[in-house]
Amino acid sequence: MSLAYRSAVRMGSCVAVAAAAACAQQTTASSGGRMETAVAGGRVDVPVAGRVTLEQVRRGRLLVITHACAGCHGGGDNPANPNWLSGARTPQDEFVIGPFKTRPRNITPDNVTGIGRFSMRQIFNALRYGLRPGETPDVEITSMVPGQGNFPSQPKYLAPPMPWPEWRHMSDQELWDIAAYLKHGVKPVAHRVADSEGPPDFWAGAYADTALVGPYPARPFPTANEEFRP
Repeated sequence: MSLAYRSAVRMGSCVAVAAAAACAQQTTASSGGRMETAVAGGRVDVPVAGRVTLEQVRRGRLLVITHACAGCHGGGDNPANPNWLSGARTPQDEFVIGPFKTRPRNITPDNVTGIGRFSMRQIFNALRYGLRPGETPDVEITSMVPGQGNFPSQPKYLAPPMPWPEWRHMSDQELWDIAAYLKHGVKPVAHRVADSEGPPDFWAGAYADTALVGPYPARPFPTANEEFRP
């Protein structure tokens, strides 16, 4: 499984995601109809009830473009492409991982064939924890351990071509901005992608290998492999 994971992560152009600095321990509080999350260096405004700003959507759009989401999900780096983020359409868009085929999903906000039926929190949880939004409740997750802190006891993960182990190190604000763009900045496209194939444990066996995917948050700088050289 680990070799298949490594192979899959190298395959798509969307795996060019650069890991950002790890997020600090978080606490939440309610304020003025919005939820604020305490993070290192300030506070992050987390939109609730679908209230987002054009500025946030634009930030999310830039992140989606520069992190090659559409390299797998459709449209290349051109938001004007009619297939923008609408998912796999040909066999060439599929990933073969061992005996399984996985297909990039339609991530436009269509309510039936896309992600329109999922909340921004479910999208955030998919990006931070790799949890399939269709099988994960709309809840705040406070643990990385299955069965603790609202983390599902039997997690169903996104298939390995989705490089969420790198995406999870992005800041809370960046992940919320991406969720805002996908929900409120993209036109819905009705395009049903066939279900992906995967092992009975929904890849849990591969992602349980912390030596493979690495810890979260990342180890503080410097590790034994790093040094500061002014």
